[in-house]
Amino acid sequence: MSSETPADAPRTLTSTLLTALLALVFGFLGAAVWSYSGLADNRTRSFLLDNPDMLPQMAQAYEEQEAGKRLAQMGDAVFDPFPGVVLGNPNGKRVLVEFTDYNCPYCEASLKDVNRLVAEDPDLKVVIREWPIFEGSDVASRMALAAGLQGKYRAFHDAMFATNDVAAAAKAAGLDMARAERDAVSEAVSTEIARNLDHARALGFTGTPAWIAGKKPFGGAVGYEKLKAALTAASEAG
Repeated sequence: MSSETPADAPRTLTSTLLTALLALVFGFLGAAVWSYSGLADNRTRSFLLDNPDMLPQMAQAYEEQEAGKRLAQMGDAVFDPFPGVVLGNPNGKRVLVEFTDYNCPYCEASLKDVNRLVAEDPDLKVVIREWPIFEGSDVASRMALAAGLQGKYRAFHDAMFATNDVAAAAKAAGLDMARAERDAVSEAVSTEIARNLDHARALGFTGTPAWIAGKKPFGGAVGYEKLKAALTAASEAG
């Protein structure tokens, strides 16, 4: 059994991608440099050592390209929200999907970016996929989905990140607790959590937050500007 934590997984994948990209770069770029400039592989190495930021950028671009291919094969199920688990306009034509975990500090940091996007765009629909990958997150995710069934997801979602306390967030959201406790352990909620895990694995996501803007999947706390740009590009692409 692997001892790798959710935080370790992205580093492991990135390391693997960087190794593969190094091989490709030295193979193809080295050949190109030799052919067109008459230079040997040591010049290629020098170029890469002088521009090390190229490799992480290439790894990220490759990872996002592969995720996009997998998304194209999945159909539209990942865009269909669990009842009530939507931020912004439930009927909005511009769609952002977020995979999130309440014990993920990067998800908490991204909350302000998502709320800003929602405030700026009345036609934005944010589909939240509860993906409890950290220890202790399952209870919070289940209560969040139960809140969605009562039409109070946004209130619980914001309160949970603010308090990191399920009971306090449920109280702040004004949940009917008897109903919420039943719904939290229901088959529908269990199925949703399992489905979100399947979606995340299918897309190659290794941690939270992870996103889909239009038809482009990508991971990480990328910030407001990248999220905005991805949504704009998706709208322009139709």
